[in-house]
Amino acid sequence: MGKIKQQRTGIIGGSGLYDIEGIEVIERLQLETPYGSPSDDLLLARYHEQEIVFLPRHGREHGLPPHKINYRANIYAMKLAGVDRIISISAVGSLRELIHPGDFVLVDQFVDRTHDRGNTFFDGPVVAHVSMANPVCECLRQSLIKACHASGINCHDGGAYLVMQGPQFSNRAESLLYRGWGMDVIGMTNMPEAKLAREAEICYATVAMSTDYDCWHEDEENVSVTSVIEVMQANVSKAQSMLKQFFSAPSDNICGCGCKQALSHGVFADLKAQDDESLRPIYALVERFL
Repeated sequence: MGKIKQQRTGIIGGSGLYDIEGIEVIERLQLETPYGSPSDDLLLARYHEQEIVFLPRHGREHGLPPHKINYRANIYAMKLAGVDRIISISAVGSLRELIHPGDFVLVDQFVDRTHDRGNTFFDGPVVAHVSMANPVCECLRQSLIKACHASGINCHDGGAYLVMQGPQFSNRAESLLYRGWGMDVIGMTNMPEAKLAREAEICYATVAMSTDYDCWHEDEENVSVTSVIEVMQANVSKAQSMLKQFFSAPSDNICGCGCKQALSHGVFADLKAQDDESLRPIYALVERFL
């Protein structure tokens, strides 16, 4: 029997997430992609014999607002780095009374309200249509739920994440509208991230960390940067504990979600008939077909 390939896990989130006791930093990866530079260097590290690639979504100095993040470069760089699965850690506002600031939500759906963000690798002449019916990897999501429980974190199993454009927070009418739509949390970053991860055939799951009640809750103060940062700092410590539990748990490296085969029936082109110019922007994604 051949040796099982070691999974390499990507983590996209704040720069403080990798400050975990026991993390061994291996090297910084400075990668260029057909879509330009990712948000920052990728940090290759090891924990409990598992390889991890960290990427600060907004850059180490948090200098990139949500609408300026180069999502395509970030996901393509993760692909180049050999990442098999991505844990996206994202601060969100709660749209539900029962989702308190400080709670984690392991979402299973998104509604994308962003615009003018590069949201596909397949801009032509090679066209692909991947399924987004189940936009997160259920296997990875369940593993993260177990890690939250083991860490004593109050987490919610499932939920719909409304991805707004930002960088401004919602007004009250918008917040009430999204509640009426049945949304559970609201944030600014996980689209088109999730769509691109699916096109790259990388398992993807979101840990949505609630920081506030947006502005719909009349008994709570409206969202402010100061209040959000206070809860975020506490949430980072919780996220570190969750990740330690996640990477300490036994893993069989088996995922039956189908994420890694997303392009098998999605590419509408004869890839072997394409010229180098057509393949260059997507080569790392379609190499297995060539």
